[in-house]
Amino acid sequence: MTLNTLPLSYCTNVHPGLSVSEILQKLDEYTIPIQQQLDAPLAAGLWLAEPVIREILSTPEGHLQFAEEIQKRELTCYTLNAFPFGNFHSERVKENVYLPDWSKPERLEYTKGCARVLAALLPEGTEGSISTVPLGFKQFEHAADFSNACIDQLIQLATFLKQLKEETGRTIRLAIEPEPFCVIEFTHELIVFFERLYERAAKKQLLGTVREYLGACYDVCHQAVEFEDIPGSIRQITHAEIRINKIHISNAIELDQPWENEAGRTLLANYAEPRYLHQTIGSLETGDLYRIVDLTQEFLLDPDPRLKETEKLRVHFHVPVDAKSLGPLGTTHKELKQALATVKELDYAPHLEVETYTWEVLPGDEKPTLVEGLTCELQAARTLLNTL
Repeated sequence: MTLNTLPLSYCTNVHPGLSVSEILQKLDEYTIPIQQQLDAPLAAGLWLAEPVIREILSTPEGHLQFAEEIQKRELTCYTLNAFPFGNFHSERVKENVYLPDWSKPERLEYTKGCARVLAALLPEGTEGSISTVPLGFKQFEHAADFSNACIDQLIQLATFLKQLKEETGRTIRLAIEPEPFCVIEFTHELIVFFERLYERAAKKQLLGTVREYLGACYDVCHQAVEFEDIPGSIRQITHAEIRINKIHISNAIELDQPWENEAGRTLLANYAEPRYLHQTIGSLETGDLYRIVDLTQEFLLDPDPRLKETEKLRVHFHVPVDAKSLGPLGTTHKELKQALATVKELDYAPHLEVETYTWEVLPGDEKPTLVEGLTCELQAARTLLNTL
């Protein structure tokens, strides 16, 4: 089949925005000029933080008024990013991005709010998706019943999404997004979790509802950092009857033979920055992997002895789709092509979204403007999709 024929989307979590007015300002400042430069339809994959959702829903007509503002700008929106709950542009985000986790009622209520707003935004005849945190962060302490608490809340959400469909006629699906060092990070963990979710849903006679409304967001950067076999991973998820509702089109950083590549290590050290978590995984000559929760300059510049035996280092730092290399650094562009080619095998079309939220923290003084950079990314993504 062909890939999704909806307009290509880019995620607006690249822009700060903790109020409706700020969201609309960033759309005017960036999204509309990008659409004009692309000279093609563009979808805004909106990130609406909890304070924004609360503001929109504070009045009975708030969601309709917000939808009117989007329509005025001739923008399309069919997917939301509900992974970051709070300020995704504070000085230090790091592991705080995983809070609240899916055992907390705040996460459920926020996601319900996102669904209410998206139902008003969806173009006629389309379906929606909402990406979300993969339950929580492994490094945090969790209660003994954490997994069951998450499952119960997700089943509640699925029931709500079914009711929302009955009320509005709009189908909106959740997309759980695996990420390194999270409770769900590997493909096999996603599959095992959904097996438990399906089993619990079946006992509540809600298996059909859960299968229909809950699925995965496949972020290619994340799974490439884990050194997973990307085509095999996507096929395993499909074989497990987990619907992939959304694909994040993104590259990770890759460094071959880091011990010998001093120039690469020196440049990569500049990507260790204080805002976002940059999980790092090394592939040893033995085929084993080692894992570092966050990249540091010390690891590279006062070289860690493990680097002597490291064949390849991959870092969770989203870099532009059009970047096949960054000077002496490589990217996982090959894995991105593999992912999109494999997605074509599906008998449905996941939503496609470019998600390079790191433009503000990319090192170097010669970066393009955000409008130029995102336009180039979207053009490259469109070209890539058209050549598959």
